[in-house]
Order: sequence, then structure tokens, then C-alpha cells
Amino acid sequence: VQLQASGGGLVQPGGSLRLSCALTGGNSGIRPMGWFRQAPGKEREFAATITWKGGGTFYADTVKGRFTITRDDAKGTIDLQMNNLKPEDTAVYYCAAGARYSTGPQLRGGAVDSWGKGTLVTVSS
Repeated sequence: VQLQASGGGLVQPGGSLRLSCALTGGNSGIRPMGWFRQAPGKEREFAATITWKGGGTFYADTVKGRFTITRDDAKGTIDLQMNNLKPEDTAVYYCAAGARYSTGPQLRGGAVDSWGKGTLVTVSS
């Protein structure tokens, strides 16, 4: 499968951005999907995941209440709505597809079938 992410950019603190990721070459409907991010000088970490069965969501504590992940399996896309952005949200954001029939915890633990190219989000005044 291939993933194509878009939507990054420069935003002021308190602002909003929406990232989108399109999956091609596979069936997104049977995979957990997620967004990870890597800030300068730090390791990649998960931000949000969504399961393929029931669409259950899970968020890192650092983004909970501000970010919302959604999926549209008919279109093969996942989105990440980011509100009330903070400078510490500055990072390269990557969408990820888990293995078929795997779980959200497995995806968060690193069981990634495919990574999209990152999209840079910069939060600065």
C-alpha cells in the first residue's frame, strides 16, 4: 500500500490545521490507521490512531482534546483535525497503515505496514 499525506504548513499558536492521508494499492477498511510525528531532535511518536473495526480512536495525552482523527474507508482516507495548536506540536507528521486485521495497540507499538511521506507542521508566531 502507498500513503500520500498533505495539509501541513505554518500556523500561529492557537490556530488549526487539517492533515489528510490517502491510501492506494490496498484496502484501508481492514487496517488500523494513524498519525505519528517527529519533532526536531526527538524520536517519532504516535499522535492518534483509529481502528478498522468500529473506528475506535486513541490519542496521545499531549494531543487529547485538541486533535481528532477520522477515516473514510469508501475514499481510503484518514484525516487529522488539529485545533488549538501549540509550538510544541511543531513536527513532521506521518500517516501510517497497520497490518491487515491488526489492532490499534499493535500499530502504536510499531507494527506499521506502510508509512507516508511526512508533512511538516510548524506552529510559530
